[in-house]
Amino acid sequence: MYPLEIVNPCREELTSRGFRSLETAQEVEEVLQHKNKTILMVVNSVCGCAARGARPGVIKSLNNEKKPELLTTVFAGVDTEAVAKARQHFLPYPPSSPSIALFKNGQLVHFIERYQIEGTPDDVLAEHLRQVYNEYC
Repeated sequence: MYPLEIVNPCREELTSRGFRSLETAQEVEEVLQHKNKTILMVVNSVCGCAARGARPGVIKSLNNEKKPELLTTVFAGVDTEAVAKARQHFLPYPPSSPSIALFKNGQLVHFIERYQIEGTPDDVLAEHLRQVYNEYC
């Protein structure tokens, strides 16, 4: 587990912008029971590609007419149960952090793995997500 003095600012970067932090397996299951909503789930991390790409890209992506109805996040290396439960819903994709999942009507419709985030400018990631939102939201 990472020290909270490192984790909290990373978590707050998303929660201060409307993301709900899911910290238990039960919270993940409850959110994913909203079958008639679009749900964005960000697997957050303390790594550099989360700081430089994932979090800023996701935040910028929300500057769009269409966007997910529920914004959620789990924290890899911290919210162990929640991340494990979320990853069950990400199959067939392997564990990846950071990563970004979009669910619609209870189904995973888009998934962005770490290798797609690493080295990708946040503006490029944001534009990619906007296109995904325009298709599914």
